Amino acid sequence: MLRVTRPGGSVRVKICGLSRLADVEAVADAGAAYMGLVFFPPSPRNVSPEQARDLAVAAPPGLAKVALLVDPDDATLDAVTSVVPLDMIQLQGAETPERVAEVRARTGLPVMKAVGLRDEGDLARIHMFEGVADQILVDAKPPKGADLPGGNGVGFDWRLIAGRTWKTPWMLAGGLTAENVAEAVRLTGARQVDLSSGVETAPGVKDAGLIAAFCKAAAAA
Repeated sequence: MLRVTRPGGSVRVKICGLSRLADVEAVADAGAAYMGLVFFPPSPRNVSPEQARDLAVAAPPGLAKVALLVDPDDATLDAVTSVVPLDMIQLQGAETPERVAEVRARTGLPVMKAVGLRDEGDLARIHMFEGVADQILVDAKPPKGADLPGGNGVGFDWRLIAGRTWKTPWMLAGGLTAENVAEAVRLTGARQVDLSSGVETAPGVKDAGLIAAFCKAAAAA
């Protein structure tokens, strides 16, 4: 049985967009804290509830299972949560604080709300979700015309959030790699980081070596 082990005090890592049992094993072996399952058909990382169930069941103790959904209606929420054993919902769309609260109440699960940043004017949206979401994912806004709300491999100017604090726990995402995660942590003070495309050899194809290298770099950051 795989068990997740993490050095005390290290930066916690979420690897999103898993689609194969080998991905779960690689993420667990690398010591990540969270695994993300994408329920968004346009994404190359999309999985069905049945596929996700098999991946979630294979997760070892200590590896939190997160469902990424984009503006889900109640029927979609029910279809996922009734099949997949989950620890958290991640809302990646244009959900309002009111909708975040509804999703928490309906699913009985903690909710992480993604907020995209491009410039200083976007920072106010983070405060909208303080005290409503259980965690906030501080991400890069997708490029104009992008088909995906996340997982595009683009970043934002980390100096936008340097020295800022929020009442709600938060996670940094957007264009992270093993090569830049230490600098990202240094500039932002992030204690949690999230990535998807940065550990892929092709869209949706995770690489165990890249996952291990990223988690090692994050632990040392």
